[in-house]
Amino acid sequence: MAEYQKPWLPILEQIERLAERGVDVGDRDVTASILNAVGYYRLTGYLYPFRVSEWVAGPDGHDALVILDSYQAGTSIAAAAALIDFDRQLRMLVLDGTERIEVSLRTSVGHILGEVSAYAHEDPANFGPSFTAQDTDPQTGDRLPSKLDHWIERVEQRQNSSDEAFVKHFRERYDGRMPIWALTEIMEFGHLARLYSGLNNPLATRIAQWYGVPSKRVMSSWIASLNYVRNVAAHHARLFNRKLVTAPKRSPRGGIPLLDHLSEHDSAKARFGVYNALAVMAYLIGVIDPDCDWRGRVAELILDFPSSGLLSTEAMGVPADWNKLDLWQ
Repeated sequence: MAEYQKPWLPILEQIERLAERGVDVGDRDVTASILNAVGYYRLTGYLYPFRVSEWVAGPDGHDALVILDSYQAGTSIAAAAALIDFDRQLRMLVLDGTERIEVSLRTSVGHILGEVSAYAHEDPANFGPSFTAQDTDPQTGDRLPSKLDHWIERVEQRQNSSDEAFVKHFRERYDGRMPIWALTEIMEFGHLARLYSGLNNPLATRIAQWYGVPSKRVMSSWIASLNYVRNVAAHHARLFNRKLVTAPKRSPRGGIPLLDHLSEHDSAKARFGVYNALAVMAYLIGVIDPDCDWRGRVAELILDFPSSGLLSTEAMGVPADWNKLDLWQ
């Protein structure tokens, strides 16, 4: 494996390198301020969609798309700065939206499991067999923890490190054992996602139907997808043109009419673009709080996308005439 050999560059040389590769760097003092604020790697990440690409014949006879170091004519630092600002606002909206959904999910999980029993989360009968299965270590013969065991251990760690007053109350009065409707209040989104994915189908379907979602399969993928975009936003990473690692599954046509339009296109951008997660969030927030203005704020931001001849909202997987859809009204 080769050792990294590229030298450190001062800000002025970073600017000259961008200019040499075809970027309109504009006022160098302004560009220097941007580089000082966000860094070269972050800036060039937003410039990446503007790089020149070409098809090259591969050794196997198949052409491969190669991304070059140079940039398309018309690429500018100003365009990248506009994208950075757009993406910052998008991340803030995603954090706002996922917070609303996470709090609601805590409520629905706690309420529906709590109806079964206060400690339904400890009972293997409430989970699917793959979540409770216990393998044996082939070398020692020792029993290995199940996925449920691992989940309980992680939540207990969360509980033990919590300084919430109500957690202290349970710790001091009830030996720390908390009912599910209280425990959900300290769970992270990832804990909720893991718990939901492990539930047996009847319980998971009841929670899904709380939101008008027809199945555990669809709801589980939505939760995983929203947990992913939340983590991207929380770590200040580029979001607007990110390919979703877990794309939200599409409900059968007619199952959720407001989201039927997601099934009309099947390109990679249409399926894995961040618009899919935004649409699912818009639907869920509409169920949770119909009067919430989140959808309107997202729509306004997308309308303000800094489009150019080189880049449009297609990079996010946004369909044509999206703003005429009932989902965004």
